Amino acid sequence: METLEKTTIGKYVANDFRTAAVFSKHGIDFCCKGNRTIEEVCHQKNLSSGYLLEELNTVLNTKNDSGIDFNAWPLDLLVDYIEKTHHRYVEEKTAILLPFLNKLCKVHGNSHPELFVINELFTGCAGELAQHMKKEELILFPFIKKLVRATISDELIEQPHFGTIENPITMMMHEHDTEGERFRKIAAISNNYTPPADACNTYKVTFAMLKEFEEDLHKHIHLENNILFPKATKLEKYFSVQL
Repeated sequence: METLEKTTIGKYVANDFRTAAVFSKHGIDFCCKGNRTIEEVCHQKNLSSGYLLEELNTVLNTKNDSGIDFNAWPLDLLVDYIEKTHHRYVEEKTAILLPFLNKLCKVHGNSHPELFVINELFTGCAGELAQHMKKEELILFPFIKKLVRATISDELIEQPHFGTIENPITMMMHEHDTEGERFRKIAAISNNYTPPADACNTYKVTFAMLKEFEEDLHKHIHLENNILFPKATKLEKYFSVQL
């Protein structure tokens, strides 16, 4: 029976592409040298196989959150969840996807020029999302938490510099629409993330990661547009704003 340490890197990635991020983090080539076992690569990289397997298992054992009733959560908890789950996801995955896409353009760009368009679209998305999330983390989310604290303490709150909370929310929702449309273009150009017949492992993994990125973005936007923003707007209306 094959032990985990004797399992090849390529097999891990083939079974669950999310493990590619773990290998990439440690500079392990899962594409051209995917036939190496965990034991072999850890010996070559002077890594602890136990530690690497623990990281892989963390990814493999991550559960789907689809059964969680986010609508019942307090807003400050929901804000923390969005920031620590979806914002962190965007930061981590863009750091992996950008070099992957650049590599694909260099290696496969001549035969698949659509990769340059996908790369340009995702690069734009990564930059805009980074700014978008900072605005939420530094301006909107702190004010929502202030609203929650004021509800508990029954205190007045000062009017924020942006006027009513509907102003930044309108901006955030517009930016959500922009990035959603950008990813619809990526999906269309990539034939719904279907790699071509001559695709290497990196090609396949990149497309799978892009698909997952879009799916996460949909969850992210849903939590904000459909739960957080309407409830925060409603909560603000309960307060007599101190001018």
